Amino acid sequence: QVQLVESGGGLVQPGGSLRLSCAASGSIFSINAMGWYRQAPGKQSTLVARITTGGDTNYADSVKGRFTISRDNVKNTVYLQMNSLKPEDTAVYYCNAKIQVRRGWLSSDYWGQGTQVTVSS
Repeated sequence: QVQLVESGGGLVQPGGSLRLSCAASGSIFSINAMGWYRQAPGKQSTLVARITTGGDTNYADSVKGRFTISRDNVKNTVYLQMNSLKPEDTAVYYCNAKIQVRRGWLSSDYWGQGTQVTVSS
């Protein structure tokens, strides 16, 4: 069984910073891409940032230059450093990982439980 546990959300003022963490645990053979998605009230979930095993990254245009995704392959953890936060960044943030649980098996998508980020004065 695989679990993704997120932490680090909360309430922050505009211009502030938060750092989200997501740790994968359980029966894991390998982890491929990891990423963060967000869903604002009444809107569809969208990709925020993604990082490959080798460290290649891509970001939504709305967060480029403000957010940084990174990962620790030893700890099976992905991070999202969010700076210069804006009210429009308010959403539930979900961690995603493509995990192979056994050698030779296809990777499957796993999701965290979500963490609320609220940017408001």
